[in-house]
Amino acid sequence: MTTHEELLARLNADLPPTGILLGAEILELDPAGRVRMSFVATPAFCNPNGTVQGGIVAAMLDDAAEMACVADAGKRIFVATIEMKVSFLLPAKAGKLYAEGRVIKRGRMIAFLEADLFDGEGALLARMTSTAAPRAF
Repeated sequence: MTTHEELLARLNADLPPTGILLGAEILELDPAGRVRMSFVATPAFCNPNGTVQGGIVAAMLDDAAEMACVADAGKRIFVATIEMKVSFLLPAKAGKLYAEGRVIKRGRMIAFLEADLFDGEGALLARMTSTAAPRAF
């Protein structure tokens, strides 16, 4: 059986390419299906208005929700997003951002996930809900 610390270390060591691109790090992991992550939004992720492009914000939220699903499963799985909805509440700026992902319900074939994105001061920037299909890897 994998311990909590072993799972956290393994997930950080085996981030997907998108997580590496986004400068992701899993800060906290709850085996009950919750994670807290940080991301580094570089100026290259910004639109001409100087704020992080919405697709990048959605990718950060998607990664956090999927990692929560992996934590909930407690083993190596692939989580394919079926659909997602993102509400953009405040503009995200370049710098360190934080996401909290959580599993609302995970069944054998479908999982219902959520994630929130915050700036360094704790302001809620965006919220995502998604449906995903967890699969053995």
